[in-house]
This record gives sequence, structure tokens and C-alpha cells, in this order.
Amino acid sequence: MELEPVVEDWQKALAVVAHPDDLEFGAAAAIARWTGQGKQIVYCLLTSGEAGIDGVDPAECGPLREAEQIESSRIVGVSAVEFLGQPDGTIEYGVPLRRVITAAIRRHQPEIVITNNFRDTWDGDALLNQADHINTGRATLDAVRDAANRWIFPDAGDKWDGVRQLWAAGSPSGRHGVDTTGSFQTGVRSLKAHKAYIDGLNWPDFDPEEFLEGVSRPAGTLLGTKYAARFEIFTL
Repeated sequence: MELEPVVEDWQKALAVVAHPDDLEFGAAAAIARWTGQGKQIVYCLLTSGEAGIDGVDPAECGPLREAEQIESSRIVGVSAVEFLGQPDGTIEYGVPLRRVITAAIRRHQPEIVITNNFRDTWDGDALLNQADHINTGRATLDAVRDAANRWIFPDAGDKWDGVRQLWAAGSPSGRHGVDTTGSFQTGVRSLKAHKAYIDGLNWPDFDPEEFLEGVSRPAGTLLGTKYAARFEIFTL
């Protein structure tokens, strides 16, 4: 199956993911490409990743990971980063979460909303996804529709019906891709900025560049480029 190039005739996007590092494990090189084109992209992180490092207390871990995310975002040209205060590791799909994301969509008024893969697996088979990712993606898709209805969450800002598509990065059902050959190394640097988190994983042989190449090169082959990021697109 070949990948179809994404359409890039938009100017404003909002990325909504669960944790610091979620975008850097695959989509950041695409973000760098788009900011290089002059597009405006805002990051909304539902949590501060405070439960993400086993050896660091959440009260210390949250601010540490926020700082790493801000630096990582800066590397790819994103200066607007929000942390929405949801509980790391126990994000629940439901009306309260939809309200939080709806408010962000109405506040930033994007044309494209980006999130992470929210399918059950990463490979369409056995590599299981994590509950925070699944619940975040599902709630984000629903919040895009909620944001366009003035009668849903009227306390969460004026309706915004300008979102054209939602793009889920890294989905095994993705049929679209974006060429990240020119921005690949920027994506690598953005992942390396999460040093405390990567060190806390205790993966002694983990190499950020090698990992991202393993994801980006197969997608690039399907797109006809050296490297690519893969997306599942939902048209609204």
C-alpha cells in the first residue's frame, strides 16, 4: 500500500496529546516541516507526564518534563505550549475530558487538529497501545465535533466549526504521509531533548535517531521519499 501525501494548504493547527514526548516519538519532524513553511502550531499536553519516571516523585517529575517539552517544542519551531492538568496514567474518556479539549479547540481555532494514534495497537496486531493515548485520541475526535456545536459546552467558549480534518500520527490504519526527509534531524533533536524521561526508561541500548529512522524509513518507502511520518486522516 502506498501512502498519499497529506494536503498542506492550511495555516493553523492544534496538536492534542496525552504526554510530553508523545509527539516527539514520530510526529515532531512533520511539525518542524510545517513550522518551516510558516504554519502556526500550538501544543496542548493533557498531562505533565508526572507519572512517567519510576525513580522521580511526581511533584518533581511534572515540572521537569514540562521544561523538557518546552525545549523540545522550541527545537521544532513551536513556542505555544499548554499543559491542561489532567492526571497522568489515568486519563478517562468522558464528558469532562471532551469539555477540556473542546475549550482548547475553541480557544486556538485551528484548521487541522493533530493527535496520536488511538487504535488499540501500534502495528495493527500485537504491539498494544496505552490507555491514555486511546482515550485522548477518542476524546479529541469527539471534541472537534463538540467545538462546532454552540449548544454543547456553551461555557467552553464560542463555537468553532473551522476544523477541516483530524490527523492521528503513527496509526497503523494511516493511509497518508508527509515527507520528513529535510526535517528528520530536527525531529531527532526534539526527541533527545526529553533526556530525563529517556534516561528514566532504563533502556540502555535506546538510540533516538535509530528509533526514529526505524519508524520513518518504512513510511518514507510507502510515500516515495527517504523519511516520512504516517497519519490516519478523519475528515469532518
